Amino acid sequence: MISEWLLYMLFYLLSAVFVVFLAYCLYIHQVHLKYDHIPGPPRDNFLLGHIPTINRVTKSERHMNDLLLIWAEKYGPVYRLNSFHYVIINVHCPEATKTIMMSPKYLKDPFIYKRLFGLFGKRFLGYGLVTATDHDIWYRQRRIMDPAFSSSYLRGLISTFNEMSERLMDKLEEMAINKTPAVMHDLVNCVTLDIICKVAFGVDLNLFKQTDNPFQQAIEQCLQGMVLDLRDPFCKFFPKNWKAIQETKGATVLLRKTGEQWIQNRKTAVEIGEDVPNDILTQILKTAKEEKVNNTKDHEQMLDNFVTFFIAGQETTANQLSFAIMELGRHPEIYKRAKAEVDEVLGTKRDISYEDLGKFTYLSQVLKETLRLYPTAPGTNRWLHEDMVINGIKIPGGISVIFSSYVAQRLEKHFKDPLKFDPERFNVNAPKPYYCYYPFSLGPRSCLGQVFSQMEAKVVLAKLLQRFEFSLVPGQSFEIKDIGTLRPKSGVICNIKQL
Repeated sequence: MISEWLLYMLFYLLSAVFVVFLAYCLYIHQVHLKYDHIPGPPRDNFLLGHIPTINRVTKSERHMNDLLLIWAEKYGPVYRLNSFHYVIINVHCPEATKTIMMSPKYLKDPFIYKRLFGLFGKRFLGYGLVTATDHDIWYRQRRIMDPAFSSSYLRGLISTFNEMSERLMDKLEEMAINKTPAVMHDLVNCVTLDIICKVAFGVDLNLFKQTDNPFQQAIEQCLQGMVLDLRDPFCKFFPKNWKAIQETKGATVLLRKTGEQWIQNRKTAVEIGEDVPNDILTQILKTAKEEKVNNTKDHEQMLDNFVTFFIAGQETTANQLSFAIMELGRHPEIYKRAKAEVDEVLGTKRDISYEDLGKFTYLSQVLKETLRLYPTAPGTNRWLHEDMVINGIKIPGGISVIFSSYVAQRLEKHFKDPLKFDPERFNVNAPKPYYCYYPFSLGPRSCLGQVFSQMEAKVVLAKLLQRFEFSLVPGQSFEIKDIGTLRPKSGVICNIKQL
């Protein structure tokens, strides 16, 4: 009797599963009917869509952005990708880019950015400036942060940029004397992290005198875990990933605990009347007090932005500098011209002034062209909540739209001979790119720290060109490694000679 009852239960359970699966398949079919008029590569299969192809690329030596570029060249400025019932539209049409990204009414896709709220069950970027999809939450935070990135405040940071950059120069001098090849990505990663810790939070890590710093390792681990989680939603079910997942959880906890400790130390110092540095954290706490930001929820959002600063700020500037050094090493004529400008502006003086930064015209072109070829944050997205016609194709609303700066900035129709490194594209007299160059995004959600980042990059690169001669070690790869941000695969290995 019991066995018969179990058989009935099993039959009804399997029937229910079959009905649900059939209903889901019918729903996917309806999604296909709704969006299949949009061009796109053939799906690998009905259910998974393009996931198998994307997984193959992720596991190979290629990176996903190159595949997106190939598809853009083949299928045009608007094309479709499928993943189960989820559809993503890739857009690199300048007019649509302008319309959508310059408007505050098109929000970030909550499906994608909410996945960055946490990593494997641990709160990660939360509702920080990058990931907040609710406009009111984002706007309130941006209003609190803005004074800490005003031009008047950033002007006062130049001495810290000089001080921290000198540590890199001292390290390079030591390596030049010992004739030790320098892995430039590792070195500039140390200086950019030192800078952001000092100018943002008043903490001096001095990474050139430390090895295996746990804070630095935690940032790297979180970046790798973030990509693993975003690109493979089923990664947690495979034992081969369990060690990396546990390490990512620990790294996430370490970053937030460190932030909590630094913020609390500063709050305590302010409350007891101690002198505190007039850094970004002080500015944020001052503005937050004026805004009456003092509950637990607001405190967690402050920690969200602490983590965001390091993930979105330090890593990206280090990668830009690494690629710039790589391209200068590959193009001696550009190297000589950039160095001549630095020598003309600085002469023999060591400290770079805020006024000097505006005189680095050609160096600025080099850095802009670096971001064109190697946008360190290679894309963003928006949620299209209404129907729209893009490039003559009707796009039904309720869909995610991806804007790949990597793709837009490497297309022949936007930039002639796009794979050539040519700083003259950004000469003041050259035609201006029309909504096809956006390494810091566009519109109201553009990067808050872009001026900070480029000031920092100019100081470090100018000092390097003034003080050292560098050449690339032969035989290294010039390929790109994709870990969510783009970095040089080889790390850019240079022979260094002191001038």
